[in-house]
Amino acid sequence: MDKQKTIAKAISLESVGLHTGNKSKIILKPAPANSGINFIRVDLANNVIIRPIVENVLDLARSPRRTSIGFEGTEIHTIEHLMATLFSLGVDNLYIELNNNELPGLDGSAKEFVEAIERVGIKELDAEKDPFALKEAIFIEDGDSLIAAIPSNELRISYTLDYQHPHLKSQFFDMVINADTFKEHIANARTFCLEEEANVLKEHGLGNGADYSNTIVVGENGVIKNKLRFEDEFVRHKVLDLIGDLSLIGVPLKARIIALKSGHNLNAKLLKRIRQQQTRQIASGVGSSEEFVINEGEILDVEAIMRILPHRQPFLFVDRVVNMEPGKRAVGIKNVTMNDYFFQGHFPKRPVMPGVLIIEALAQVGGVLMLSPKENRGKLAFFMAVDNAKFRKPVVPGDQLMLEVVVGKIRSKTGQVITKAYVDGKIVAEADLMFALVD
Repeated sequence: MDKQKTIAKAISLESVGLHTGNKSKIILKPAPANSGINFIRVDLANNVIIRPIVENVLDLARSPRRTSIGFEGTEIHTIEHLMATLFSLGVDNLYIELNNNELPGLDGSAKEFVEAIERVGIKELDAEKDPFALKEAIFIEDGDSLIAAIPSNELRISYTLDYQHPHLKSQFFDMVINADTFKEHIANARTFCLEEEANVLKEHGLGNGADYSNTIVVGENGVIKNKLRFEDEFVRHKVLDLIGDLSLIGVPLKARIIALKSGHNLNAKLLKRIRQQQTRQIASGVGSSEEFVINEGEILDVEAIMRILPHRQPFLFVDRVVNMEPGKRAVGIKNVTMNDYFFQGHFPKRPVMPGVLIIEALAQVGGVLMLSPKENRGKLAFFMAVDNAKFRKPVVPGDQLMLEVVVGKIRSKTGQVITKAYVDGKIVAEADLMFALVD
């Protein structure tokens, strides 16, 4: 499997935002494995952190013609060009400090983002990537626009553009997306609009930072005050935007994407459908590898846990297993921090870890324990019932959860575990969990 990556050194870039016209500066900083991509609004007193994921995408009615993310009134606009760059170059972990509400537009493409990252280099981290492979086909139509995703062993995009304009005739682009193809064929393609759209956009508060240097404007006689970098630059930029939107799945994606006149709105609908599949797969069961071996008393770090469980960030709630008696008892640790994604929406002014997630963390330790006996390796442990659940004390950022799981009854096809979660030696939650063991 490929290793996760970050950048080798910090990068700074600045210019005006394409839509707001606000001058902004970003600083890209290396981040450790499994931290993901994190935008940080350093111009705000509390340095709000917003993750670029499907759940944080703003309604296109509020922020048309771009991809924006937000949380509790704090917004970040036009992230798609940078996100397409990170996604295609394989950068999984990054802190992005931003001092305004829109990313720098630069030249309207991803060219300068790519060049900046190549100057400092990309560093491999000691953790594996966890790509999501689409399992079921998805089809979405809206008028004469369409987008579809079908299973594939790689990410490939086929896009057809047709504006029914004399200088924006039908264009087709088809390519496997990776670092090399992105840099050579896609990154340099700039954003564009029709001349008759330009004034209307500005009347609606859009395109305030756009000019002929960072936006291809197409008039009756062709491109105005500029030259195309590719004969089909328009469709290539549409693919650039689509890649940026697909990145909001949060992990590398394996799927064949077929798009006809699709834009941010249709892309967002596809993202939600992909996320539904992703969530179903994560929830479907805890699977073990037939090859892993757990020795009594062994400490399992997060990489060892990920070899046993299919869970990944942001759904992995166990940092390590510090005590293991295979088939009998296990103790796991979860360090609760303000960076945990659920605090963005769960009592953010007085953050409290949701009780159901404490139960899920206990279940994950239970899954490791249930699959530890040799006879259960290669099986799936389906979490099927909760009994006697009690929540005794709130769990807040800064707490360390100790997750104790003891085997109750084990049969050939089912197993019960008795679980307790502690903070500072005091019980904060407990429950009896039931698993079904299947091949």
